[in-house]
Amino acid sequence: MAPDRKQRLIEEIIRVNQAGEYGAKRIYEGQLSSTQEPIARKAIEHMAEQELEHLEAFNKLATDRHVKPTVFSPLWHLGAFAMGKATALLGEKAAMACTVAVENVIEEHYREQLNTLKSLEGEEELKEVIQKCYEDEIEHRDTALDHGAEQAPGYKTLSLAVSSASKLAIWISKKV
Repeated sequence: MAPDRKQRLIEEIIRVNQAGEYGAKRIYEGQLSSTQEPIARKAIEHMAEQELEHLEAFNKLATDRHVKPTVFSPLWHLGAFAMGKATALLGEKAAMACTVAVENVIEEHYREQLNTLKSLEGEEELKEVIQKCYEDEIEHRDTALDHGAEQAPGYKTLSLAVSSASKLAIWISKKV
């Protein structure tokens, strides 16, 4: 791969992952603003802590590599919080359904990135960060399923809406 093409790819990966982890942080903040049930709240707090670690890792990579964040960060700030709050207002199972939908999209997204990065020499730090995030996102999805996500009212419709929004945010954040 040509050096300039590799550089653009790495910048895209860092930008979109930073945006995604910021969005995840805001979703969980929205959920925590409305979730009172102690067991669900504890699970969400744990996932939120891990998302903050992910965000800090991508913030560091972005700073070190001089990667500008997506210009849509203000929209993700509001939209992700609103998604989290709205699903939590529907109940803890709906909040967990939101988590499952997001994490299914992110699991696929990170798996694709890891497969792409296999063919590139170097980038060990980036690969390690993505691998760690990938494993945590699977844990989050499984936790949400264990907390009854599939029992949420309108689960399939809610999942489709959340996963579609997540895919759109990824597509946009890759480029700008």
